[in-house]
Amino acid sequence: MTISQKINMAIAYKRTSQAALARMIGMTPSNFNQKFKRETFTQEELEKIAAALGGEYFFGFKFPDGTNI
Repeated sequence: MTISQKINMAIAYKRTSQAALARMIGMTPSNFNQKFKRETFTQEELEKIAAALGGEYFFGFKFPDGTNI
């Protein structure tokens, strides 16, 4: 599973959108989309994404209810 697929699953799990997530982490939706397509997120950005969604990043996403993506 690619990181983009994992991000999409986490976004769906939290019932938000890519654009909303981009804004939550201080990134423009356009820039987020470019990084998403190229899969060029840094470790720090992936940790910010996970935190913004209420989880943690561990080469995937982990949520307080035990859900791992």
